[in-house]
Amino acid sequence: MTISSGFRSIAVAAIATVGVSLASAAHADSGTIRFSVYKAAFFVGGSGGEGTLTFHGRKYPISIGGVSGGLAFGVSKTYFQGTVRHIRRARDVTGVYGAAGGGGALGRGAQVIVMTNDKGAQLQLTGRQVGLQVNADLSGMSIALR
Repeated sequence: MTISSGFRSIAVAAIATVGVSLASAAHADSGTIRFSVYKAAFFVGGSGGEGTLTFHGRKYPISIGGVSGGLAFGVSKTYFQGTVRHIRRARDVTGVYGAAGGGGALGRGAQVIVMTNDKGAQLQLTGRQVGLQVNADLSGMSIALR
């Protein structure tokens, strides 16, 4: 039984593609992130803040910015901490993160959020909110290295 050369070529290409995908995923790493965000809104809102990314034992200062629209009102400050996954270098954390949802303070103001940027970096954050902020909106957040 002989296998045609066309089939062999397709099989080799498929195996190589899977191998490259697994190798690149294996080289992705994670770090920790902490930042605080001030947010003010009356239907249209804005937010800004700063924090630190820790990656491979090094600390990188970051800045946070964002806008939101929809049913939103209030003023708050939220302290976030968590993990950033699927990054190969510190600058992979930069970019725009989007989330759609509704929420507000839970219990004593605890929040949990997972967001992904266009480079595939994933933030898994927990936060503690101070102040009053109620929202049912589409939000976006950008992170930049300073």
